Amino acid sequence: MLQARDIEVRAGARLLLSPISFQVIPGDRIGLVGRNGAGKTTLTRILAGEGIPASGQVVRSGTLGYLPQDPRSGDPEQLARDRVLGARGLDHVMRRMREAEERMADGSESEREEAMAAYTRAENQLQAAGGYAAEAEAARIAANLGLPERVLGQPLKTLSGGQRRRIELARILFSDADTLLLDEPTNHLDADSITWLRGYLQGFPGGLIIISHDVELLDAVVNKVFHLDANRAEIDIYSMNWKRYLQQRETDEKRRKRELANAERKASQLMAQADKMRAKATKAVAAQNMAKRAEKLLSSVEGERTQDKVAKIRFPDPAPSGKTPLRGDGLSKSYGSLEVFTAVDLAIDRGSKVVILGLNGAGKTTMLRILAGIEEPSSGEVLYGHGAKLGYYAQEHETLDVQRSVLDNMKSASPNLNDTDVRKVLGSFLFTGDDVEKPAKVLSGGEKTRLALAMLVVSAANVLLLDEPTNNLDPASRAEVLNAIRTYAGSVILVTHDPGAVEALEPDRVLVLPDGVEDLWSEEYAELIQLA
Repeated sequence: MLQARDIEVRAGARLLLSPISFQVIPGDRIGLVGRNGAGKTTLTRILAGEGIPASGQVVRSGTLGYLPQDPRSGDPEQLARDRVLGARGLDHVMRRMREAEERMADGSESEREEAMAAYTRAENQLQAAGGYAAEAEAARIAANLGLPERVLGQPLKTLSGGQRRRIELARILFSDADTLLLDEPTNHLDADSITWLRGYLQGFPGGLIIISHDVELLDAVVNKVFHLDANRAEIDIYSMNWKRYLQQRETDEKRRKRELANAERKASQLMAQADKMRAKATKAVAAQNMAKRAEKLLSSVEGERTQDKVAKIRFPDPAPSGKTPLRGDGLSKSYGSLEVFTAVDLAIDRGSKVVILGLNGAGKTTMLRILAGIEEPSSGEVLYGHGAKLGYYAQEHETLDVQRSVLDNMKSASPNLNDTDVRKVLGSFLFTGDDVEKPAKVLSGGEKTRLALAMLVVSAANVLLLDEPTNNLDPASRAEVLNAIRTYAGSVILVTHDPGAVEALEPDRVLVLPDGVEDLWSEEYAELIQLA
């Protein structure tokens, strides 16, 4: 169980959440919703023990599993399988068993006997912790999240960002925790994995808080909704499922609007009467009392909820470039003996739109990083044409310097802009006042997305390399991003699981990895988007 007792949440001096108390008990499946930057991620970090409230306390009983938006945990040299098994402390046991097996194969007779005894001890420990059934359970969870045995046998450092995130999700689900805190768990999942996760969470017996912009997931899973209203710094708690919550919010807003209109009409009548009475000295006190009644009447009703602001995203006209600003010749990438893709050729013409498809682990992000000049190919080369100016959006926000402020990150993207112009652009992306002085490391995933996109806007790039640009965005912000992609006049190379992003791009061509097949876009490829 999880209890919040009068906790107040702040980001620096800015109030995100007024003091509130609530609890999460077994069977609660809570959807925590609200616009980007409202404080959802900050609140879950505090609940998980990775942050401290401005006041109040969090009481935890039982075990807790927390999936942050950008999990960076684990030794890069550790096998993916061991990272998952480590949730129940089985990674050390399995490693000792593997080491004992190696010694049994190569050592002297006495060394083999010692290794056999060590293997037996480790195996007994494994059995006490659930035995080989636990290992099979971990493998089953991983497989359902799109992580086959081949991936589980690789070191974490060789995995893509999407694979690393799914390893962390598998680890948390395998942990058998009493309470789960999941921040955007469907990021990087294919359609089949999302379907499986929905079913898993529907049957989860413990307490659950989930942050997600996947409406279908919320509709299928949650039985309570916590709406974090950024304008009021309060949580509205609805003890009902998603569809009833949406209906209730609409009903509540209509009621508030009706009650406010009635109160304003009556208050106007009272004030008009008070104004008439003020003309007579003998009725001055009565007039004052009547005015107070009007003020009290207005203060007794709830006002209409202020609509959340939406970032205004538009990519400016790109800088001029040659006919083919970007080419890749014979690009290959390997990590040791693991071959990701081989001999891939591509040519990006001025204004062309290309989507890269492929199963998770096929090298889509790696290809973008190579084209952006961030990572070197194992063989082949990238050629930049006349006037080429690249803008790279990284799904894990690696282009941000998390130690520097929002303002300083923006200045680095376009050193020629003055402070006033930079702040104006940041304001259109909803960074105002003291927000621009915050270090990027404290931003939520949605805020990091907005900052990274703002940096692209001021970069004057004519080739955009976009890796999952709609992740972590609320529906209104996502619509703005899709419209910006739709109207951008430069070249775009897009990696996404979001069919709406591909529809907005209207691609000319598709590159399918790892085979490197380049083809004209057709709707036949559309079904591969969510499988990717």
